[in-house]
Amino acid sequence: MALTSAAALAMMLTTNTFAETNTQQQNTNSNQQNTNNNQQNKNKSATAPATAETFSGNYSLQFDPNANYTLQAIQVHGRVIIVRAYENVVYVAHPQDPTYESMNIYIPQAYFYGQEINGYTVDTAPIFMPNAIGGYMPATPMQLGGMQVNTTDPTEVKFPPPPRPGKQHAKGQPGQQPATQAQQGQQPPADGQQPPADGQQGQKPADANAQQGQKPADAKHGQRPADAKHGQRPADANQGPRHGAKGQPPMPQRGERRQGEDRTAAMKEALAKGMIVVSPGARGRTLEAQDGSYYGKAPAAIVDLKAAVRYLHANDKVMPGDANKIIANGTSAGGALSALLGATGNQQAYEPYLKQLGAADASDAIFAVSAYAPITNLDHADAAYEWLFNGVNNYKAIKVSMLDYNVQRTYTNGTLTEEQQKVSDQLKALFPEYLNSLNLKANGTNLTLDSNGNGSFKQYVADKLKESAQRAYDAHPRHFHVAEYPWLTLKGGKVTSVDLDKYAQWVERQKTPPAFDGLDLSTGENNLFGNAKTNNQHFTKYAYDNSKVSSSMADPEVVKMMNPMYYIDSSNKPGVAEYWRIRHGSLDKDTSLAIPTMLALKLENNGYDVNFQFAWNTPHSGDYDLPQLFAWIENITKPQDQLKRPEKLENRPEPQGPEAGAPGAPAPAGDQGQAPAQAPATSEGN
Repeated sequence: MALTSAAALAMMLTTNTFAETNTQQQNTNSNQQNTNNNQQNKNKSATAPATAETFSGNYSLQFDPNANYTLQAIQVHGRVIIVRAYENVVYVAHPQDPTYESMNIYIPQAYFYGQEINGYTVDTAPIFMPNAIGGYMPATPMQLGGMQVNTTDPTEVKFPPPPRPGKQHAKGQPGQQPATQAQQGQQPPADGQQPPADGQQGQKPADANAQQGQKPADAKHGQRPADAKHGQRPADANQGPRHGAKGQPPMPQRGERRQGEDRTAAMKEALAKGMIVVSPGARGRTLEAQDGSYYGKAPAAIVDLKAAVRYLHANDKVMPGDANKIIANGTSAGGALSALLGATGNQQAYEPYLKQLGAADASDAIFAVSAYAPITNLDHADAAYEWLFNGVNNYKAIKVSMLDYNVQRTYTNGTLTEEQQKVSDQLKALFPEYLNSLNLKANGTNLTLDSNGNGSFKQYVADKLKESAQRAYDAHPRHFHVAEYPWLTLKGGKVTSVDLDKYAQWVERQKTPPAFDGLDLSTGENNLFGNAKTNNQHFTKYAYDNSKVSSSMADPEVVKMMNPMYYIDSSNKPGVAEYWRIRHGSLDKDTSLAIPTMLALKLENNGYDVNFQFAWNTPHSGDYDLPQLFAWIENITKPQDQLKRPEKLENRPEPQGPEAGAPGAPAPAGDQGQAPAQAPATSEGN
């Protein structure tokens, strides 16, 4: 629709009315908050369906860029950015639970005035798609949490100044995180490189002019109004390393979540880089319908993410951004689902589930995957875990639960019983056959294991750890004390060898065998593979055959649908994401180092562009290297030829003066389209 006069728009923006549906949704939000405060072991949503077979509603799948949004202001690296926030957009026509089957869309306001940001236009901007899924639990869309404003002029928005060292903001006032490299004017390190050594400084950033323009159209009726409840990225940080620099206490590690840390940092960075941000929610394994049946079991979460992607493809002509450049991002189970999304584009196995929900009739393929600590390949994860940790009998076990959409972790120390050690031996013996069946190669060499679990694949994993250690030493040689790492050898400034068995003893196991398919049906993964009537099921033959309780086996087809390894081959190339960035911390014990390694190799061997590394001294976590992540995204999405003028949003207002982005006006602040140095494109890193 055409935009109306500025005076009318200002008045409409001030009233910001969503009509009767807003009141109804506020009541729903209140009920949802009460539910969240009481949920520990269950997620009974206030919008739960009557049964696991109930699909209701008739939501429109047409996106209107000039309706149902608010304006929000965020501050990134000291720069104010105005965005349109379209929140709680239901992405299927007949959802089971619209609380989860919805997404939040954030678009820089500059694109509605024909401006470029960081070399991107309204047509070419990639879509950054982070999810908040942890533990295969249900997740609502992540909220940007910007300041609601009634202006499109960033100079009219005032944020409180950052606190002085040792000071905190008054309650309720937003603060700023410590200055990052980008804030200090430094070029971010190339992907695969460590940040500059302590004390190094970059050039001061140039003054940046923020985008300005006319006031936008107000939100109209029709879509679900803003929801007060928001999802958060799970606090999945494991314990840090037991050792710090000599003479110093252990330091907080990259990736650990600190109290008060901004969990939307990646979203804000993406918007500052000129990307569209879309965060989808998804159903999860703990959801119960009103009749007590279950409606979030596998494959619900991946079906929901696919439906969200289909919505973006279906609306590509009217929605800013390029739906052919979607980059999925997630951590832990969210990383696994991002990988699964990237590997299964347009696969027919998911079609009946998507039709049930009334998903858009469009592609669900994506362009790229950023997966941190992916808990994937679940039907082979038990064997892979014992291949690495067999013989390591002391453990610090973990229990994952959900409280107010935050993943809660509690730990218990112990020692494996004789029976558990026997299970470990049996599971380890299963791994070589599986690994060898994959026919993986690196640099033309077959990667295999003998019956004892030794061989070229084991050496390859050790070499990837060696590369990680070398990068850390090269970045901070004075802070790298080899005595703290008895499993590696350092000579003449070069890490010459890594002993994987000693590494496993040093890092210690975290899970008792079987790590994923519990013989007593007690794991989150047993819960994931339940069905509408059965809460927990086995999903591996070994666990089913050795079960300690009365049990049933998950549908093998559903097990397959949750594992990307089954879908990665050259014949499915149009449906598999072209670009992959996989990170797993060297301190991450939530799954075996073999799991992300096999995923990366399988992709590489089938011709996909893979950037895979072990992140040094990093626990189970994600989004800990945002400068490198976004440098990688820019490298794979920047247009190589001259950018064409915008063609979308034909109904945007005519520019009026420099403040509206007229010719000759300053471009919105940012990197002005200068591409970063080429990041490494293979798993070998840099």
